[in-house]
Amino acid sequence: MARFHSLEVVDVRRETRDAVVVTLKPRAEDAAAFDFTQGQYLTFRRDFDGEELRRSYSICAGKDEGCLKVGIKKVEGGAFSTWANENLSSGDILEAMPPMGKFFLPLAPELDRHYLGFAGGSGITPLLSIIKTVLAREPKSRFTLVYANRQISSIMFREELEDLKNLYLGRLSVLHVLESEAQEIDLFTGRIDAEKMEGLFKHWIDATSVDTAFICGPEPMMLAIAAALREHGLSDAQIKFELFASGQPGRAKAKAVSANVAANGAGTTATVTLDGATRSFHIPREGQSLLDAALAASLDAPYACKAGVCSTCRAKVLEGEVEMAVNHALEDYEVRAGYVLTCQCFPLTEKLVVTYDE
Repeated sequence: MARFHSLEVVDVRRETRDAVVVTLKPRAEDAAAFDFTQGQYLTFRRDFDGEELRRSYSICAGKDEGCLKVGIKKVEGGAFSTWANENLSSGDILEAMPPMGKFFLPLAPELDRHYLGFAGGSGITPLLSIIKTVLAREPKSRFTLVYANRQISSIMFREELEDLKNLYLGRLSVLHVLESEAQEIDLFTGRIDAEKMEGLFKHWIDATSVDTAFICGPEPMMLAIAAALREHGLSDAQIKFELFASGQPGRAKAKAVSANVAANGAGTTATVTLDGATRSFHIPREGQSLLDAALAASLDAPYACKAGVCSTCRAKVLEGEVEMAVNHALEDYEVRAGYVLTCQCFPLTEKLVVTYDE
């Protein structure tokens, strides 16, 4: 089970007015644990006024850069992102879990692939890692990136993307879509929606040539893009998501409760295995997720977003039944195999047996 490690801040570079790129160095004994795969993220934790906050940020370095870097964009009202942008400096120590996430495709240097990427704002961070790594390690492959921002000044990694285009001539195409600044071509002004997707496929992108599409950004944009990709022939297996902000609530408005649990009102006895140790505790019949109950019982259960977006709190149900209110992270085959996001799990049976160790 992943645990937190200390990372030294080597450099903090201002990328845009409200975003920084943080270069990090693990301790020598932790170097192997932080050998990331392109497209993965790090989960950080820090105390703010006595309250522990956990936030996940995507790695923006390529596999061959020999360093660990994340991009952190300031979010209005966001304690961690504001602190990182205004106070973080070289020499500071951050606590982070090893890299996680499945927003990638295994590399295949012998193949000739066409990748299509869609990024909104800071959603560029994992895609930048993927682009750098793919272009370096799949010499026959090419990448088309559609990058949406409010205006030119808010484009993260603008110069770096231009450098990559020059380095990999003919293999990287970047289409900038700006919401609030007019461009010479009307198609590239405004928000990415169904109509704009239709225009992109009609005039700029041959959907039939795309092998895999990566999408990272706000949920409404991602849903519109995914729907358009499906309409133009891509299967769900060819579309990979990384959601960094969810518009859905953290739990269902009305949770189903099994008849026998509802009848006796006894709640659920949960038995949880974590790092080889097994503990049992009580979960009330309504109102508390499996993760919150585990934390209340003093288990050091892993978590990050608590919104069903990442998969840090993933566990496997061995006995009993639960309802997941939100799931933006697990694939269908994982759910069929019994895996759940414990931050979104509410018990339906009197007994529940779960393990974090599989």
